[in-house]
Amino acid sequence: MKIARKTIAGLLPALSLCLAVAVRLAAGPDVALAFHNGGTGDCGDCHTTHRAGAIAENAATAQGVYMLKGSDASSTCLNCHQAAGLAGPTGQYVSTPESEMPAGVPPKQMTPGGDFGWLKKNYTWKAPGSGMRASPGYMHGHSIVAVDYGYSADPVITRAPGGAYPASALSCTSCHDPHGTYRRIINGAIASSGAKICNSGSYDTSPDPTADCPVGVYRLLGGIGYQPASLNGYSFTADPPAAVAPSVYNRSEETTETRVAYGSGMSEWCENCHSINPGNGRHSHPAGSPAKLGTLAKYYNMYVKSGDVTGTSASSYSSLVPFEEGTSDYRTLRSHAKNDDSYLRGPDANSNVMCLTCHRAHASGWDFGLRFNTYDQDFITTEAQTGAPLWPGTDTTRNAQWSMGRTSEETRRAYYNIPARRLSPYQRTLCNKCHIRD
Repeated sequence: MKIARKTIAGLLPALSLCLAVAVRLAAGPDVALAFHNGGTGDCGDCHTTHRAGAIAENAATAQGVYMLKGSDASSTCLNCHQAAGLAGPTGQYVSTPESEMPAGVPPKQMTPGGDFGWLKKNYTWKAPGSGMRASPGYMHGHSIVAVDYGYSADPVITRAPGGAYPASALSCTSCHDPHGTYRRIINGAIASSGAKICNSGSYDTSPDPTADCPVGVYRLLGGIGYQPASLNGYSFTADPPAAVAPSVYNRSEETTETRVAYGSGMSEWCENCHSINPGNGRHSHPAGSPAKLGTLAKYYNMYVKSGDVTGTSASSYSSLVPFEEGTSDYRTLRSHAKNDDSYLRGPDANSNVMCLTCHRAHASGWDFGLRFNTYDQDFITTEAQTGAPLWPGTDTTRNAQWSMGRTSEETRRAYYNIPARRLSPYQRTLCNKCHIRD
């Protein structure tokens, strides 16, 4: 009996591990939200120890070199960040299977960063007086390389605009550190070593860091010195931004906005790959901490829609035109990250424009990953027979070309299901939120 008890006791740790894994798998996809938990996830979820099963042992591929469970880094990420059969926007998913978005059907996910599925949507339309026009998929955002999921490099732009990062090497891990090395410590600084990360730092529910319990940086973004393992010689020079998302962020905005509280440093972080002001004679929109809104904040707060400038600062925020608040105070940012319209205050003179004011980080329904259509069109809505605002589309009778080949459902989804009635008939581009023309 004593030997049997000792044997059982020796097996308990292994049995506990097996039980934990079984519970995690049985619990379903929501558990995956805590997978990284601000730092490194389970090694076995991304890497295969013995390169067995579907993984071919080939030292010339990412599988062979890094023992990944996908042909490349992005394919490995999409093993958990794309799923078939989802009814709509769900949790951590950032890509819709191509089979579930045939012609005329939009991608499903509505994270603040967007759905990479838009990269697979190609559009053509006839523009009055100028013949056929095109909006190819690779124009719709960051063209990640994920062979197992049908994503390939941008065929036209071979280097990051304003920078040198090669498009052929663009992957999820070009921006996100899969091992979650970077952490926010008790004094607010970003470090790449020290006490173990205890929790995510990305959400309104995230705790403050303590001396022995730092939290992860926003969205596991790489910091100073970061370089993906597959691209030697390219090192980041800026740390991740101060930002906080609501804990439920992948959702339709048909009834309420999804507000990510951007604090500071986003454009500076984007400059790890892109030069915001390239200094080569080309003009670019001011962005970053020096690009204070100043008196333009007044216009942002006044502007409701075309023809309506009766807005107030207490309720002027729009997720289609977010801004940076000019702070790194995480307690403040956590109180502002909402998805229930309980905090809709607009900018003040100290707020600033950032890259994500106009673009989504992953991909969007519009060219250049824009949040709203401003390329080649001056209006984003048309008018129904009743006189109400209407999302344009190839299936509508008025101004179909304003959708740039998309159906009205695709146009609506590109605006995250925000009802057209919140805007005006013949609503001008949302550049007017800061630059009023009406």
